[in-house]
Amino acid sequence: MADNAPIDVIQSHQDDRDSVTSSKNAADNPQSSFTPQPDPDEKYKHDVPPMVVMAGFVSRVYSGLTPIPGESIAYGVFLSYYLSHNVFPNTSSLDYAFTGGLSISCALLVAPVATFLIQLYGTRLVLNTGVFFETLSLIGSSFATQKWHIFLSQGVCFGWGMGFLFVGSVGIAPQWFQKRRSVAMGITAAGSGLGGLIYSLAVGAIIPRYGLGWAFRILGIVSCIVNLVCGNLLRDRNKLVGSRFTAFHFPLLRRPEFLLFLGWGFFSMLGYVALLFSVANFALSVGLTSHQGSIVSALLNLGQGLGRPFVGMFSDSLGRINIATFLTFICGLFCLVIWVFADSMGVVCFFAVLVGTVSGTYWATVSPVLAEIIGLRDLPSGLSITWLWLVAPCTVSEVIALELRRPTADGGTSYLHVQIFTGFMYIAASLCLWLVRGWKVGELERAEQRRESVAQRGPLSGDPGGSKHSHPATLSSVSEGGALDTQIWAPLSMARRMVTLKRV
Repeated sequence: MADNAPIDVIQSHQDDRDSVTSSKNAADNPQSSFTPQPDPDEKYKHDVPPMVVMAGFVSRVYSGLTPIPGESIAYGVFLSYYLSHNVFPNTSSLDYAFTGGLSISCALLVAPVATFLIQLYGTRLVLNTGVFFETLSLIGSSFATQKWHIFLSQGVCFGWGMGFLFVGSVGIAPQWFQKRRSVAMGITAAGSGLGGLIYSLAVGAIIPRYGLGWAFRILGIVSCIVNLVCGNLLRDRNKLVGSRFTAFHFPLLRRPEFLLFLGWGFFSMLGYVALLFSVANFALSVGLTSHQGSIVSALLNLGQGLGRPFVGMFSDSLGRINIATFLTFICGLFCLVIWVFADSMGVVCFFAVLVGTVSGTYWATVSPVLAEIIGLRDLPSGLSITWLWLVAPCTVSEVIALELRRPTADGGTSYLHVQIFTGFMYIAASLCLWLVRGWKVGELERAEQRRESVAQRGPLSGDPGGSKHSHPATLSSVSEGGALDTQIWAPLSMARRMVTLKRV
């Protein structure tokens, strides 16, 4: 076969050869016909070299389609400008905050629709639909004159575009990697940080020189070109992996570990959105200028761009759940011990870069962590439920943050309550994932016990070698009798496993 043959063709021929070999072995040895096929998580554990090259290329292209697009991150700069200038008549600070939260919540709300359309028409159509809505939103925002205009353009329409781009691209990188899955996801997620850096600096420079309208038009043109190119270069492996694009696989909601995973996302988003959209305006409260506020926002995004690949690298080497839990906790700690005492340009910039490296841990690890919990086959459905679940916290987070602000005696604004709220939300998120870690350690221990039992007794007649091929992420928490396996969730054993040193 030619070296430049398409990857799908290479894999197809490889599968055909495997099928022929299996049939021949079955004819020679009838007992081998009972050997079960490996599940999707095992089938692509080792990619052939061309796939690795293509996967690296796809993951870097995909970084142009960021999990939370740079324009959404740059809304912190727009928000700071809105709050310091009377851009739209009769518009309160809560209205502006609601617009930013609305865009993210609409992106998550449209996730089930995007998942369903991927099943019907494929990934490429969904990505191009997202490009259309996002471009329409930014160009439309440039002509907005009333607050309901920005609700529809920057809120609803941009959220739809972001949602189609997000859902269409977020599950692709994990399909191409097994051992380096978190590194690949970290590289792709870094695109939002670097995109936010570019857009924050660009918006901060364009608005004073060309005005608010042209800032939106320039962003719209640039994002349209970049996302069109990247979206049409992406290739998925949905058919090869056997992904089930069911928008709502409700049996997942009966699994405590999945509910705790949702709790991790809920609390993380309450802290993440409040932090992301508040930093630029917080800079004004300590006496910095609007331009310096845009620099602070840009530095936070720089931290995200630089930190997320390293988050992925350490996740693959030290454990995906371990790193996600630890860095989520560290982010909350940074908010409580550094942000609270930041009162100068130097300290604020230091905090922005440092917290940026860990604030987006959720977006850098959400797919690999969920794949560890429910497996690759159910990953699209699990992500679809997750995005819908995150609608509420993303909508109200910045509204809560603005309500927590307090006036000071000198006529300024205190962000102390916002800082405490953000820090404790991240800490609560880390506790949820820490419990998931205890469950995962128990699942690995149980899988090891099953393998040892099979090795001692030999394969059962009805399931020859079946336990050998079971992936820990696909093992359910439901016992053979259908009742919940409460032993793995027993408080004492759970506490022991939570502090056990193990790579998970």
